[in-house]
Amino acid sequence: QVTLAESGGGLVQAGGSLRLSCAASGRTVVTQAMGWFRQVPWKEREFVASIRWKDGSIYYSNSVRGRFTISGDKDENAIYLQMNSLIPEDTAVYYCAAVTGIVPTITFSDDYGAWGQGTQVAVLS
Repeated sequence: QVTLAESGGGLVQAGGSLRLSCAASGRTVVTQAMGWFRQVPWKEREFVASIRWKDGSIYYSNSVRGRFTISGDKDENAIYLQMNSLIPEDTAVYYCAAVTGIVPTITFSDDYGAWGQGTQVAVLS
């Protein structure tokens, strides 16, 4: 079983930056990819960014492309999300996730078999 732990959330003014971190432990050898999702109350969990270890492919949602940067360490099974130019619409609980099986895509929540507890990000206008 893969366990994920996020850190780095907080409160920031619009235009500011935050950096989220996530480390996986447990049966990390089966982690094919890792990613970030976010969720606000009464809405579905939204894809933010992901990285596939095998070829280094990186994906972003349109809403964060150009402002957020995902990076990671395959050997450590850790990923990071550098969030710049934050806007109030980025306010959400951010979840780290890991792909624990063989899947064709890594941009849907159903692709992921392990999830962290989430870390709150709040952006003030």
